Amino acid sequence: MTSHIFDGILRKISDAPPTHYTVKIQSVSLLTKKSVEKYESGDFEAGGHKWKLVFYPNGNKNRNVKEHISLYLVRSGSNALQVSSEVYAVFRLFLLDQNNGNYTVFQEKERCFHGLKPEWGFDQFLSHKVFNEASNGFLIDDNCVFGAEVFVSKESMTGKGECLSMVKDPVMYKNIWRIDNFSKLVGESYDSKVFTAGDQKWKMQLYPKGKGNGIGTHLALYLALAEPKSLPPGCKIYAESTLRLLDQVNGRHQFGKANHWFSASNSEWGWWRFITLGFLNQASMGLVSKDTCIVEAEVTVHGITSAL
Repeated sequence: MTSHIFDGILRKISDAPPTHYTVKIQSVSLLTKKSVEKYESGDFEAGGHKWKLVFYPNGNKNRNVKEHISLYLVRSGSNALQVSSEVYAVFRLFLLDQNNGNYTVFQEKERCFHGLKPEWGFDQFLSHKVFNEASNGFLIDDNCVFGAEVFVSKESMTGKGECLSMVKDPVMYKNIWRIDNFSKLVGESYDSKVFTAGDQKWKMQLYPKGKGNGIGTHLALYLALAEPKSLPPGCKIYAESTLRLLDQVNGRHQFGKANHWFSASNSEWGWWRFITLGFLNQASMGLVSKDTCIVEAEVTVHGITSAL
């Protein structure tokens, strides 16, 4: 393996192909014509972990790269985005010289891949001038070949973490639940149909004879996650909600409003003394009209916390 310099960066020349993964890209110019900002390879395994190559034919615009191609090694797989999972690796990225049949290689020093930094590589892997020059052999007949070798030196698990993502322009979702034959409800509780708000599934819960300390004296009303067990570990949802019992005669609706963090272990929020049964059953109040009760929910998801 001999050394060579391109664009002021020391690279080595090797006759041996990459041992872990090779990517051949045909019709590279079409990536630009089709406005493909980057190409991500499939996953490959090395050192007991999954990886992929990411190629920017016109440079990584997020890092203000111009007149160069960018090439990165990215840790992938289910553990890649966990801050608690760290993998230290030495890696080499390859570019085939199709004229001479050898590879230009740049070996990075040991890097730590984790959830907040899953990728390492080169913003200015090669200038367009050098890459496109036919005599260099990197781009022949509009085709190029990249590769990678990854050698994991150590790995570790650190403390857990979380990430809060606030919703910039939250949307309020409304759902109406019509309950007929209200006087014939004999069960302890009833659930509305499941509805979606803020990409989460919800339901309303009504206890016609009350709940907890309100049993026998009050109607209880709650908003709940419909599928709390399906939430990823550590997930919390911050939602603003308003529950209304509609006055179908006078329009004087009874309501409660709250902000709450919902999670798998804290999946419902509401009022076990929402309204007294005496007030509810007064015909002049219009809350039960023609033996029908109408409940309305407004839900706005403002933020979601996920585990790192």
